[in-house]
Amino acid sequence: MASAIHAAGSQSLTIPVGDAVLDGDLSVPEGAFGAVIFAHGSGSSRHSRRNKFVARVLRHAGIATLLMDLLTREEEMIDAETAHLRFDIDLLARRLVEASRFVVNQPQTLNLPVGLFGASTGGGAALVSAAHAAHQVAAVVSRGGRPDLAGDALPRVKAPTLLIVGGDDGAVIDMNREAYDQLTCPKRMEIVPGAGHLFEEPGKLEIVAALARDWFDAHLHAGKGGAMYCGDGVINGHEGFERPAPGIQH
Repeated sequence: MASAIHAAGSQSLTIPVGDAVLDGDLSVPEGAFGAVIFAHGSGSSRHSRRNKFVARVLRHAGIATLLMDLLTREEEMIDAETAHLRFDIDLLARRLVEASRFVVNQPQTLNLPVGLFGASTGGGAALVSAAHAAHQVAAVVSRGGRPDLAGDALPRVKAPTLLIVGGDDGAVIDMNREAYDQLTCPKRMEIVPGAGHLFEEPGKLEIVAALARDWFDAHLHAGKGGAMYCGDGVINGHEGFERPAPGIQH
C-alpha cells in the first residue's frame, strides 16, 4: 500500500455518457495506482456522506476516486416522483461503463486500473458494468448492495468482487448470499456484525472503508502487474468462516 500520498488534487467535471452529461468530482492523490468510481444507491447522489467517507479512506491509500451522479438533474426530478430510474440497472450500468472509459482517458488517471464501489442499487449496477466491460473493471466492492438486481450478469463477472453486508440487514444478507453463489470470479463476502443497511452504527462505516481499501489495494495493484489475492469465502464476524481482511477487527 502506498505510504507517502499527498493531498488529493480535486476537480469538478462533467462526464459524457451517451446522450446525457453527468456531474462528477474527481480526486487524484499523488502517485495514484488505481481509480475507483462510486455508484450510489437509490435516491442518493455524489454528495452521499457515506461514500465520501469511504472515498477519503481510499485516497489516503493512494487510490483516485470519482464520485458521480448517475442521473441528470432533470432525471433526478422525474425519479423523485416515480422512483423508477433508480432501479433501471441497465441504464445505470451503461453509464458506469462510459464513466470508466472516461476516467482512463483523463490525463491524471490515464490508463489506471479501475474499480467500482456500489451501494444499494448501485451494487447491482456495478456488477452489471463489470460483466459488460470485463477488460475495463479490475475489482468491485458492494456495500449493502442489491447484487440480485444484476440477474443473469452475475456469472459473467470476471473482476474480483467483495460483498459487504450488515449483520442486522437480514433480507439483504439473503440476497447477497444467493448472488454470491452465482458469482464465478474471485469473490468474498463480509458480514459486519451489528451493522444495519446504512452502516450508521459507531465504527461500522470505518470497517467498510478498511475492507474496501484492502480489496482495492490488492486488486488494483494486480491490474498493474502485482500479485492478485484470489480468496473465495464467506466471512461472518460471529462465526469466523474465514480470517478477516488485514487490519479489520470484529
